[in-house]
Amino acid sequence: MNGAILFAAAAACYGSRPPRTPSPALPSLDSFSRIVVKVGSSLLVEPGGACVKQAWLERLADDLAGLHKRGAEVMVVSSGSIALGRGVLGLPQGALPLEDSQAAAAVGQIALARIWAQALAERGLVAGQILVTFGDTEERRRYLYARECVTRLLNLRAVPIVNENDTVATAEIRYGDNDRLAARVATMASADLLVLLSDVDGLYTAPPGENSEAELIPIVPRVTPEIEAMAGGAASQFSRGGMRTKIEAAKIATTGGAHMVIADGRAVAPLSRIAAGERCTWFLTPSNPLTARKKWIAGSLAPKGAAHLDAGAAAALARGKSLLPAGVTRLEGGFARGDCILIRDANGAEIGRGLATYDASDAARIIGRSSKEIESVLGFKGPDELIHRDDMALGGE
Repeated sequence: MNGAILFAAAAACYGSRPPRTPSPALPSLDSFSRIVVKVGSSLLVEPGGACVKQAWLERLADDLAGLHKRGAEVMVVSSGSIALGRGVLGLPQGALPLEDSQAAAAVGQIALARIWAQALAERGLVAGQILVTFGDTEERRRYLYARECVTRLLNLRAVPIVNENDTVATAEIRYGDNDRLAARVATMASADLLVLLSDVDGLYTAPPGENSEAELIPIVPRVTPEIEAMAGGAASQFSRGGMRTKIEAAKIATTGGAHMVIADGRAVAPLSRIAAGERCTWFLTPSNPLTARKKWIAGSLAPKGAAHLDAGAAAALARGKSLLPAGVTRLEGGFARGDCILIRDANGAEIGRGLATYDASDAARIIGRSSKEIESVLGFKGPDELIHRDDMALGGE
């Protein structure tokens, strides 16, 4: 597809030529409360992988500290472990065999964690490292554990630093780029904003390096086939992705209830520049993380069992409460922790669906009991709820 056709497609999407200046309706960075920031290798690591771009990192850390100080919860999805490990081990540039990539990641992950921990500690922030694989965000049970870890770190006001675990990931089961990983993490964490810092300042009507008439699109109300057609290829020696992976990330993030912004991260203080209205592209979501999650629970998961409630428990759910074991009279099915189960009232009618916090065998031992008894009955301290309110979709929601 040539540049003229791409430009016409963009115009059709918006009803006119894309505006050259940001719209007053663009979101404000200050309006978001849980923010995931993705940092690519080419932004963080010097060519050759010998060291990080320290001055750039310091200013980004200032930006993150500023968001944190105003009360936002912040996460970072950071590339760079293979690039750093490559430099330390003296491995050649270019594509590496799998075993060399894993070795480089093993060395580089230590360096990357230290770099982030030090930069944040100097600003009074605590960093926590989370290494994930494809299965951690795609398999529901592992997803649930990872989500709980992220949520607890954020509640403790720490800053999770997330990266793909390249020491164990293989070509067959990996993300391969941190754009899509960042989008999955944003969805898992119920973030309301994903920031992709890149080596481009947004989405253009055509690849700007190939078409002098390409224009920046400042706002994308929804990802359409025309928008997807505007993706280009990877632009740097370290990058595994490109605009195509960013569009795919936008689809994941916005479906999960998060806005997304692509911005040029090469300049210093990139988050401050976004807040000041610098050129970038915003992808908007029609939802929010909680309603998107409830929609997913209600319509996308096959139920593996059911919980029957007494009248008091059903009334409590209608008032916005979580489902406690004390209000459950009977269970059905061999569900596992994290599985979707039906919620039925005293007459057997379905009133909602939710994700179980216990396996069926453990749940059966605590139903009808007070949450204070869970530890003595099971021998470990589990959640107080059988289904948490945020993991529940009732009829009419």
